Amino acid sequence: MKSIEQIAREFFPSDEPARCGGAHKICLHCAKCRADEADEVYMKEQGVASYIDATMLKAEATKEDVAELCQVANQYHTASVCINSYYIPYIKKLLQEGVKSCTVINFPLGSGSRLAVKKEAKAVLEAGVDEVDMVQNLAALKSKDWDMALETIKAVAIQALEHKKLLKVILETCYLNREELIISCLMSKKAGAKFVKTSTGFGIAGAKADDVKLMRSVVGPKFGVKASGGIRTPETAKEMLVAGANRIGASSVTNLL
Repeated sequence: MKSIEQIAREFFPSDEPARCGGAHKICLHCAKCRADEADEVYMKEQGVASYIDATMLKAEATKEDVAELCQVANQYHTASVCINSYYIPYIKKLLQEGVKSCTVINFPLGSGSRLAVKKEAKAVLEAGVDEVDMVQNLAALKSKDWDMALETIKAVAIQALEHKKLLKVILETCYLNREELIISCLMSKKAGAKFVKTSTGFGIAGAKADDVKLMRSVVGPKFGVKASGGIRTPETAKEMLVAGANRIGASSVTNLL
């Protein structure tokens, strides 16, 4: 079994040591170096709510449903509210200061072309969203088209950096083996994203603590890890945070708290 460092050297050869603490050990020469940024880790004293992305992505969600979610997010001061892009202008009128707006792109299948994903990112960023959760190019990754898998993330990451917005890359861990998961984390980091995320919630399985541990090990402390999919109890949320997550995607915020 290859180590994380071996995989990193295979894909992104370098003799320069990493300063960011990732288990890849070598510098990935990322589009955005995070080495001097604050750690992206869970701190118990800040409370669980501030690490939750209150989420509503079901197709039948109405304005009333979204308004209710925003009310809960405002009440508990969650990290963000994550909705489909149609609702971006709507939630920006409802959310209190400090609660970010978040949307999803290339969602949920992860099979859009690079150009399509790039244009979708442009649209949501121009709509004023604060955070973008993109599904990586699973079609390219599973086809071992490594260049296109990386370039699709980079096409979005560059725009997010230009707009000073936060990008999370949904890896959809249920479809990945260990090596693919490591490669996906490395690509996300190199491309300039800020977080890796486990799941869409629409795949065959959701977040698993072992996957979160591996993701955190790969990316190190300067990069975010979001656990999402099937997290419905305080015990499960705590398990993910202990494993290394510093964001939780959840549709039932009050159940977690």
